[in-house]
Amino acid sequence: MTSKIIGVGNYIPPETITNLFFDKHNFINKSGESLKESNAIIASKLKDITGIEERRYARHDQVTSDLGFIAAEAAIENAGIDRETIDYIVFAHNFGDVRFGTVQSDMVPSLASRVKHLLKIKNNYCVAYDVLFGCPGWIEGVIQANAFIKSGMAKRCLVIGAETLSRVSDIHDRDSMIYADGAGAAILEISDEDKGIKSHVSASFTLNEKDYLFFGKSYNNERCPDTKYIKMDGRKIYEFALSNVPDAMKKCLDDSGYQITELNKIIIHQANEKMDEAIVKRFYQLYDSPMPEDVMPMVIKKLGNSSVATIPSLLAMILNDELDSHDINEGDVVLFASVGAGMNINAFVYKF
Repeated sequence: MTSKIIGVGNYIPPETITNLFFDKHNFINKSGESLKESNAIIASKLKDITGIEERRYARHDQVTSDLGFIAAEAAIENAGIDRETIDYIVFAHNFGDVRFGTVQSDMVPSLASRVKHLLKIKNNYCVAYDVLFGCPGWIEGVIQANAFIKSGMAKRCLVIGAETLSRVSDIHDRDSMIYADGAGAAILEISDEDKGIKSHVSASFTLNEKDYLFFGKSYNNERCPDTKYIKMDGRKIYEFALSNVPDAMKKCLDDSGYQITELNKIIIHQANEKMDEAIVKRFYQLYDSPMPEDVMPMVIKKLGNSSVATIPSLLAMILNDELDSHDINEGDVVLFASVGAGMNINAFVYKF
């Protein structure tokens, strides 16, 4: 017995933010000094490293739970199910609802509870809760949903990943150009078919790596000194990811019983195009195998890094035939993997 995905949905916010949006920003370093390079050069280097040319921002009247609700509605419609039959709603995010123009995070009640309310689900025994696990939050939600289903605690679960990183980024930090908003969701259902989740792995590296991603003050010392924004040590994250994510992916694939030659796609967190390519290449090197050209779909170029939303959004785009160059067919074996704040790593192997 395992669980299979029977419906997917996503929400890509309507506001497209190109790199030109940051042309007038006053980017500052950790010491509070303005960067010497022009913003055009900074944007060009960002594109070369991360692949990002555009990102999406939520409308000013939307918050993270609104985005999650839209993606959830789409997943329910795609699955063709009665929403009252959902046993668990798991909402992965990291910063709660942050309204535009404010700095306070709102997480009470949980975002999952808010989505359940918006979905008008009457079943009191549909349990709604949130997961805070960094960018790997949606995958962790899927792993938890699978555990509920395999244990007999649930037959059907809704797992959502949504974020509005544009609300928690420091406009004086050039890393703010990476972040985006979005949402994705999937419905998982009990299954005794030869489909679904075949293996999974999760890990938390906290002894020395805990603060590679953190909440810190603005680089502008005169701007809201008590307000915190998302911060990261990009170099340490890159090195950590290359050292640890390929090994976790290998463990997950080996546990599944499939061979590297049977793997059709790798859907990895859309964090940084060059980093993701390096991770996947190193993963294939562990098997002394070359990385296939079409194995790793990427949408970061147009959508940026929307944290927990990147993987479920990308999955929905592929399954809904919204990517010309990628598809997933019945019988395909797909490896999902992510890395993020914590520092957390996880993965699962899925047969469609």
